Amino acid sequence: MTEPTAEDRLRQFGAIVSRLIRKEDISRAEAKECWRQICAEEQPDFQQGAFIAALKAKPETLEEIVGTFEALYEYDTVKVEIDTPEPIIDNAGTGADTLKTFNISTGAAIVAAACDLYVVRHCARAVSSNCGAVDVVEALGVDVESGPAPPKQSIERAGICAWNAWLPALHPKFLRRAISQIRFGSTLNLVGPLLSPTMPSFKVIGVPSIDAIDLEVRILRELGFKRAFVMHGLDAEGKRGMDELSALGPSHIAELYPDGSIEHSVVTPEALGLRPARYEDLASTRDVHREALTLLRVVANADDGPRQDIVCLNAAPMLLVMGRAENLAEGTELARAAIEDGRALQKLRDWVTWQNATSETGLATLDRMLAQI
Repeated sequence: MTEPTAEDRLRQFGAIVSRLIRKEDISRAEAKECWRQICAEEQPDFQQGAFIAALKAKPETLEEIVGTFEALYEYDTVKVEIDTPEPIIDNAGTGADTLKTFNISTGAAIVAAACDLYVVRHCARAVSSNCGAVDVVEALGVDVESGPAPPKQSIERAGICAWNAWLPALHPKFLRRAISQIRFGSTLNLVGPLLSPTMPSFKVIGVPSIDAIDLEVRILRELGFKRAFVMHGLDAEGKRGMDELSALGPSHIAELYPDGSIEHSVVTPEALGLRPARYEDLASTRDVHREALTLLRVVANADDGPRQDIVCLNAAPMLLVMGRAENLAEGTELARAAIEDGRALQKLRDWVTWQNATSETGLATLDRMLAQI
């Protein structure tokens, strides 16, 4: 059989783009092969960009998204073996939401780890948000530019780590190139947070819209996650949303259970014993230093207002998924106790200590920040 020429590959790939433009679905195998070619840079930039935009605009099917994941995980994700006494859980947000808040999910990760969970984060610098999780934890002293040794050491010794999706040492072919260049919502928003070098079996993830909840939870089921919690929170008017549980208004939720069943629900702050917040209390400042200080005040129990409420609220799903809490209300209070008794701040200090080539440098940064709160 004659090997296809470079021109043949260009035309075949272009034909798939044309099908997507006509709103035709492609198969899981076709999606995987297209993304493999993108990872290998077998297609020119114009063809790559056209494929990514057309796939999103169609929009994507479950099969297409799973094919995307399979390609990016197989061809562009370094695998890291870890040794922890308990299963790990990953919490993340997809980005591309309309309510831009301070870095709630990182605070939730710290607090959940302070409750003795093993928490990994696969995150990035700011793209669709104002200040990315990587930017904020770096400002607090965590080494996010070395990999994979410091994050591996940190999850094993401190019970928490962050994988920087921009690092070529973790994603050598495509992901870093893509997220540093794309400024529109794409399939990567749904898939990128799943590409952890330490693939967990438990997941808490926020998505950019109510419509994305059911799709994301079915993706997680298809990929073999044992237990997952997918959420999208709204403001009081129900017009704008966040990829978190909301302390402003109702939150829509889908939970995946070990038997493969999925359960949908809606919760409100009032039902969980929380006083509804104002968006102004939670909004991003668009400044990394100020964002880091905002988060640090919550973790250090120097801010016990609406920001603490929403961090504890978003730690609760991790405690629920891992069987440490019976419901979100109980999980919220367990998280609050970890802040009030100092475990959360100590966990952050442990994180800075172990996710660093030289812990003294990171701890000096953290101490300088603590002096400012």
